[in-house]
Order: sequence, then structure tokens, then C-alpha cells
Amino acid sequence: MGIPRRLCSSLNLFQVVRFGSKKKSYSSLHPPNPSCSNSFLTHGIHVFQCPDTVGIVAKLSDCIASRGGNILAADVFVPQNKRVFYSRNVFVFDPVVWPRMQMEEDFLRLSKTFNAMRSVIRVPALDPKYKIAIVASKQDHCLIDLLHGWQDGRLSVDITCVISNHFRGPESEVIRFLEMHGVPYHYLRPTENKSEPEILKLVQNTDFLVLARYTRILSSTFLRSYGKDIINIHHGLLPSFSGINPSKQAVDAGVKLIGATSHFVTEEHNAGPIIEQMNSFRIHAAT
Repeated sequence: MGIPRRLCSSLNLFQVVRFGSKKKSYSSLHPPNPSCSNSFLTHGIHVFQCPDTVGIVAKLSDCIASRGGNILAADVFVPQNKRVFYSRNVFVFDPVVWPRMQMEEDFLRLSKTFNAMRSVIRVPALDPKYKIAIVASKQDHCLIDLLHGWQDGRLSVDITCVISNHFRGPESEVIRFLEMHGVPYHYLRPTENKSEPEILKLVQNTDFLVLARYTRILSSTFLRSYGKDIINIHHGLLPSFSGINPSKQAVDAGVKLIGATSHFVTEEHNAGPIIEQMNSFRIHAAT
């Protein structure tokens, strides 16, 4: 159940969790190491989890810098009252100077040094793309945003199909887009959990699923049968307003900001680990 955590390293939409008592974030807009040839620079991402101790950031930074790489952004997260260290580094490097296999060996050495529980490297330009399926309902906004991001190359994935419990005619924007790109669209009639076996058949060869404003709750049986991670794009700011009708809950509470949350799906409704949250704009409590 670890694939989307690897996806998190390659997509801006899906980030590593950024909440805790000892979180530091660094970003750099400086040009990469001059020793690297600009014509060969590519992006790499490293996600790391290990017991917390002194010197981890220094060693990770030195590993990248010693091979001519340059860190563009770094997130460090240590949960409150837990001695567990998490980090996510985005960097550029020259694959001629730092070959992919050598990179694996270098980070493996660090993993052994710090007894890491997780060390994942992702080079989107070189590594195979993950296969995903998108599951949606009637509203198009999340689905269309994902499709346009995929078309523009911002989402480094292969979309195997789009599944929906809402019928879309052949002249709709979504259907015309999918037909143009050769992506199958499967309409499954909205019946209580009876469509789940059909969904499972359609997503057998995927690495994970993305729920794009899907309005039905996936059963525990489905989650266990699929056995891989599922990411939900939620139209509210979790965890403050989880459950049914979070927008109304926010308005009733007098919230002045609305936004969206991407989180992992668990058996507890809208309570899975948060990947990223974003405020969009202000609202009035009276609306």
C-alpha cells in the first residue's frame, strides 16, 4: 500500500503530509550547480522515513550535493511525540554525472546508516509512469482539471480509464476529450455497491485510483479487495469538516475560507491521512 506515496514525489498535486510539531520547509530558486550541464539536467525526488536523530538533513543534502545535484525544495516533518523523521527533497541533477543506478546505491547506503523504514526515489523523466484510473460522478471540475494537467504533462501518469456513475453524452467536453486521447470511459449505473465488482474488474492493472469528486462511499470490502492506495480529492478542508456536507458545516461554523483537500482513502469516512490542502478564496458566513 505504498505506491501513491511514491506518486507524491512526482506530482505537485499529491504531496507528502506537511503537518506536525517540527516541520521545516526550504525552497531554492538559485540556479543548479554550475558543474552540471544545463542540457542534461532533470528532476529527481527522494522521500525518506527513518527514526529521528541528529544529522539526517545534513547527510541527505551532502548525498545530493556530492554528486553535483542541487536541491530546489525540501520538506522535513517530525510528528509530535514520535521519534520518526520524514523528508521529501526535490532536486535537479545530471544523469550522466549521477547515473540512476549510482543514485540507488547512494540512497541505499543512507537507508542503512539511519535504519530507514522507507526510502523512495523517483525520476519522472526516466522512470516508468504509474497507471491510474479516475473515478468520478456528475460534477466535472476535478475530473477536467486532472485531465488537462495530464494533457499538459504536469501529471506524470498514464490514465487507463475514467469510470463514472453519471452518464455523459457524446458531445460533452469530457467524452470528446477522452475520445481524442483514446482513454476509455465507463458508465456504471449508480446502484448501492453493486457496481463495485465492475469497478474492480476495470482497475485490476492500475497502480492506484483517484476519486475526482466521486460522491459514493467505497465499501470496506472494495478497499480490501483492491488492496492498493486510493486518493480522494475532497471539496472541503479536512479534517475540520469531515463526513456529510462539509461545506454546510463550514458555513454554519462561520468559516471565511474554503478550499480542497487531497487525502488517502481509508475505511473511516473522509478521515485518511492528508496529502495536501489548499485555500481557494473567502466566503461570507451568510452564504
